[in-house]
Amino acid sequence: MNPSQSFPSKLGGAVLVTTMACLGLWTQEAFAQIGSPFPSLLPQTSPQNAPSILPPESEYTLGPGDRLRVDVLQVEGLSGEYQVLVDGTVGFPLIGTVRVAGLTIPELNQILVSQYAKYIRRPLVTAILTVPRPLSITLSGEVNSPGAYALAIEGGQKFPTLTQVIQQAGGLTPVSDISRVQLRRQKGNQQENYSINLWELLQEGNSRQNVTLRDGDIVIIPSKTATDPREVRQLADANFGIRFEQEINVAVIGEIFRPGSYKLSPAIRASSITQVSADNTNQNAASTRSNVENTQPVRLTQAIQEAGGIKSQADIRNVEVRRENRNGDFELIVVNLWELLDEGNLDKDVILQNGDVITVPQAKELSPDEFEATATANFSPRSITVNVVGEVRRGGAIQLQPNSTLNQAILAAGSFDPIRADKASVDLIRLNPDGTVTKLNIAPDFSLNISSDRNPTLRNNDVVLVNTSGLTQATDTLRELFSPIGALLGGGIPSLINILN
Repeated sequence: MNPSQSFPSKLGGAVLVTTMACLGLWTQEAFAQIGSPFPSLLPQTSPQNAPSILPPESEYTLGPGDRLRVDVLQVEGLSGEYQVLVDGTVGFPLIGTVRVAGLTIPELNQILVSQYAKYIRRPLVTAILTVPRPLSITLSGEVNSPGAYALAIEGGQKFPTLTQVIQQAGGLTPVSDISRVQLRRQKGNQQENYSINLWELLQEGNSRQNVTLRDGDIVIIPSKTATDPREVRQLADANFGIRFEQEINVAVIGEIFRPGSYKLSPAIRASSITQVSADNTNQNAASTRSNVENTQPVRLTQAIQEAGGIKSQADIRNVEVRRENRNGDFELIVVNLWELLDEGNLDKDVILQNGDVITVPQAKELSPDEFEATATANFSPRSITVNVVGEVRRGGAIQLQPNSTLNQAILAAGSFDPIRADKASVDLIRLNPDGTVTKLNIAPDFSLNISSDRNPTLRNNDVVLVNTSGLTQATDTLRELFSPIGALLGGGIPSLINILN
């Protein structure tokens, strides 16, 4: 490509079709008749297909910092290299200072020819852009690192694209709305506004949405009023989408064991990439490079795990994630984690961002089936503590797997004391969330599986009391009564009590 003819407008009649589509002046039937290559520009109900107004392609305009090569063929001494000064001017020999800021290369050629024509008959002048200046682009809104960016033009031939600039800004945030990206461009004394829908790039391959940017452009990524987990997952896969390299800080409160603030790092998973040799003499040559690190986002269940897991009375159907967007607005995301357990809906395991506040509320009531399912979930505690006391061989606090039963707790405590235990009477004592205490008298049966009546599942901090048998209680009473007399009589009565035991 000739640099003096860089970036010509190539839209032609397509600009008219696109503009009329955006303005809603063309119907579906009209597009069908003309075979429009831009059906995605038709108005749709989905926000992902919002109409876009794209900026027209334009040639490169000169500005401070550009470096030029100007050749005047008739007079060798007039040729040379020049740099555009901060005031947008260049001083040329013979004709003096010329303001070039805002001019295209062809326009500069015309001005130089007209100026040198005052001194040279039919001058042959050629101006070439040798080193373009870095472009100043401003990004704001839902990107990880908003601000001003200076971007070099690759080889002087290609403007940076919108997605390249988003990548430079560290990618998008989970609440970014890429269906309404705003582009503001200064043209002369006026500011032109454009709307870009990057969903068309991701879902339909419409590369026209990936517009090229110009010096001084301002790009604004707006916030969504409601986060869609499915869209977040798609943006996480895009090369300009959500990035997960940074550690985030979240707060977890409510029905969890260790409420507080937590710093969470993205998970790193190793993968392998097969590299095929380009050597034509060995078409089958390939090498595998392993341990390529891919970061995975921090999700809701990871934060709950870090906070010790949910308590037995947690309402996992109404977990709340409170999030502050870049514009200062707050969004409340209500998550039903039961759908994750019951249906395997991965979208319910919400991707978190820095500053999220997670609240796990208390359930008003909890069915036994739901409790059993949540007790073994990965966001439940890895173990529970049950106190087994009374007539067992190894009483005390015992660590059990979640969803363990009464029978398992007794066996973990060494089972019943064969002489003293009342094997037909066990008390289960439970402290309720409202501060009340529930006491159940249970006749255990080791032949039963999980049963709500005789072999219930246990909860954290439950107390299992194995009672003393009636005969043992009677002999203990006799021993206490006759111990002083037995000491006087030489131990005859205590020996008799021992025989009864």
